[in-house]
Amino acid sequence: MLDKLQKIEEHFNEIESRLSDPTVIGDVEKFTALTREHAELEPIVKKFREYKIILDKITEDKNLLDSPDEDLKALAEEELSELDCDKDELKKELMILLLPKDSNDEKSVIMEIRAGVGGSESSLFVGDLFRMYTRYAERQGWRVEIFYMMPTDIGGFKEIVFTVDGSGAYSKLKYERGTHRVQRVPITESSGRIHTSAVTVAVMPEVEEVDVEINPNDLRIDTYCASGAGGQYVNRTETAVRIVHKPTGIVVQCQDEKSQLKNKEKAMRVLRARIKDYFVTEQNQKIAADRKSQVGTGDRSGRIRTYNFPHGRVTDHRIGIRVNNIDAVLNGDLDEIINELITKDQSEKLSESK
Repeated sequence: MLDKLQKIEEHFNEIESRLSDPTVIGDVEKFTALTREHAELEPIVKKFREYKIILDKITEDKNLLDSPDEDLKALAEEELSELDCDKDELKKELMILLLPKDSNDEKSVIMEIRAGVGGSESSLFVGDLFRMYTRYAERQGWRVEIFYMMPTDIGGFKEIVFTVDGSGAYSKLKYERGTHRVQRVPITESSGRIHTSAVTVAVMPEVEEVDVEINPNDLRIDTYCASGAGGQYVNRTETAVRIVHKPTGIVVQCQDEKSQLKNKEKAMRVLRARIKDYFVTEQNQKIAADRKSQVGTGDRSGRIRTYNFPHGRVTDHRIGIRVNNIDAVLNGDLDEIINELITKDQSEKLSESK
């Protein structure tokens, strides 16, 4: 590990030197690429330098163990114990930093939330989760844009598709894919009985146009009038777009914009992400981007998280964490849960790499 880190530091120093070269500064493309690489390596190099300082201090204190001065020797032994703990912690942090990065982590995401088991109550919870992710995105400085929604008469959604644009969005939101279960008394329940409903969340990294080649002949594009809850027409112009990818059977709809062209552009963004995900899944069923495992069936049993309103708590079943402040979580305070999920993921990857 030390040899690898030393080479990384040498390469980092070389990049810093090149960034001050006038010929590189004048080449925008090269300068941008080097700046990006510098930013990626900086956390590793900074931590490695801290690690080397600790190693030097350990060497110095070990030399003091042979000192005839008993007080100095005792002080060195005490400090060595602390330094060893610091060294182990830094080593673990460095190993995590050296783990292979998910190539999609820095990308924006396309999210789809759909009502599952639970009827109207499930549809209402789709709206609650959409609000939760919107608030979380605001806290991160990301931008949310709705692509498609199917509202219900009582205020929820049967389905909503949206993007979260921002650097690193996928690195955190990818842990949200799966079935989310809610336990509460529905507004339609007159007897006060607690119901259990389920909602499915899919998370896909946004795909660039160059990453997926789509043959126009494989598409069937229909236009229709955009409609709201209950079937009322939002307008009488055919601005809404439905695109069917015939080889895969994937269907994408978009009606949020007043312009048919803009709706088509948005629908194509979603289509590219779904097609890429479809073929990745086909190649490797175990890959994390498997959309089928994300969406599941919407059944109550396939849950990753439960939102229990009577007890005011949120439980993530993958890591066993319980947060006893459901209002804060639904208001976008997801950091505690997502950070624990990231830590678990990193620990598992560390174990696999040994």
